[in-house]
Amino acid sequence: MTISRLALAAALTAALFGNPTSSTPNAAAKQTPSPATATFAGGCFWCMEPPFDVVDGVTSTVSGYTGGKTQKPTYQQVSEGRSGHVEALQITFDPAKIRFEQLIDVFWRNVDPVDGGGQFCDRGPQYRPVIFYHSAEQQRLAEASKQHVAAQLGRAVAVEIVAAAPFYPAEAYHQDYYKKNPVRYKFYKWNCGRDQRLAQIWGKNCRPMKARANECTECTNVDRARGCHGCMLREHKWAAGGHQTI
Repeated sequence: MTISRLALAAALTAALFGNPTSSTPNAAAKQTPSPATATFAGGCFWCMEPPFDVVDGVTSTVSGYTGGKTQKPTYQQVSEGRSGHVEALQITFDPAKIRFEQLIDVFWRNVDPVDGGGQFCDRGPQYRPVIFYHSAEQQRLAEASKQHVAAQLGRAVAVEIVAAAPFYPAEAYHQDYYKKNPVRYKFYKWNCGRDQRLAQIWGKNCRPMKARANECTECTNVDRARGCHGCMLREHKWAAGGHQTI
């Protein structure tokens, strides 16, 4: 019978080659970490995409809305401040290539940490800066980083750190806006005073960089050549045991 032939063939295959679906301890040990998620709000989400898109290890960025109670909010509802949501960026990243604390460093360099009433020219609670944590470890790292930034600036940091809430992707025309409408994007960003204010806070040489697993995320290529003095006013290096502040 056909069924018995199939059964016999399956039995012989398993005997010769083993069960292809079974895993060995060595195979399990070589499994790479699952993709992780980070969510940041830093004012206009158009401007938060570019700094993270260039980071090696970030696999996707999605502009959207989170933190409020309105389900499936529209851009108009959020921008008018009626939804309780903030404009935010949800980032998917590979923990084997980039760590969450490195992404936090990118976040700080692209926000005004002392402004809790909005960001730059965009005013209102819908534009306030927030770190949304997805785990207790992310919360711990965010809190420690916030304390460090407050000490470096010598001022209270207004960035909120709260548990991640449902995230609603923004309308399609908002995604990759800086790529689709480069002239309008640059005009808006400059007139909003974003770059000018960031230069006041972090220094004129502080710019997005391509961060890799064994590099300081604080340093530009020029900074590394000078001995790695970063944008956040601290010297640091990579050692065998990991990142160290010196």
